Amino acid sequence: MTPEDFSTYFDTCRVRVEKVLHRQLPKESLIPTILHSAMRYSALAPGKRVRPFLVYATGQAIGAQVDRLDAPAAAVELIHAFSLVHDDLPAMDDDDLRRGRPTCHKAFDEATAILVGDALQTLAFQLLASDNSGTTAEKRLKMVELLAVASGSRGMAGGQALDMDAENRELDLPQLENVHIHKTGALIRACVNMACLTSEKLPATAATRLDHYAKCIGLAFQIRDDILDVESDTDTLGKTQGKDMAQNKATYPALLGLDGAHRKAEELIDDAVESLSDFDNNADALRQLAIFIVQRNR
Repeated sequence: MTPEDFSTYFDTCRVRVEKVLHRQLPKESLIPTILHSAMRYSALAPGKRVRPFLVYATGQAIGAQVDRLDAPAAAVELIHAFSLVHDDLPAMDDDDLRRGRPTCHKAFDEATAILVGDALQTLAFQLLASDNSGTTAEKRLKMVELLAVASGSRGMAGGQALDMDAENRELDLPQLENVHIHKTGALIRACVNMACLTSEKLPATAATRLDHYAKCIGLAFQIRDDILDVESDTDTLGKTQGKDMAQNKATYPALLGLDGAHRKAEELIDDAVESLSDFDNNADALRQLAIFIVQRNR
């Protein structure tokens, strides 16, 4: 797959999941109109849709039916959107800018933003529970379990708690990795593992290799975010640059230095790509995604 083919496929997946989100999010005209407007404002905000792309690309790698990937792809993007809304609140990271626009609590108000996060999260599970694409009820229930664990205290929410607790503290590398395996990595692994559940006869060894790929790119993704917080600018990021340093957060550049953080991300990407060695060209989108993560905005 050439970089141009990858870019085209990435855009195709982004457009596809956004159409699903447009259909599934409550219309702005429905009561309560302000809440529904704020939900659409947050979930449909401009973004790369990396997590839904990961669902679709994994599905392509294992030969899954694309219609069966729509619900998990939309569900994981709703969870991601909910996490961003809550992450930006004054009690959390207290940010005014997200994806190049005012954050939800700035565009609306704090109470509405809290409710938006709650509603987006529950809608994600509704989509999985009501999906009629042909995935069995047993597998959809497993998807609900996977996404719940990845989102909760043993996943993203727990990672956020660990991240907040680490402010103004020095962590060693295993401690920092533990934070981000939960905060960022858990949801990325859920993308891959939910996609695997849409396949009829995926060998356990293949699923294990894909899970390892997801674990590696999840950590690499967070390292690149940490690096971009230092090297990039607010306009490029679409959020306030330098927030990690200002809040004295534990980050990979702070622990390893910028050169060390770059090397760590590249090692993880090499490991991720190696885990796909037994897959054919249908996994090229996953290989290209790994490269995209470590090179984005570089």
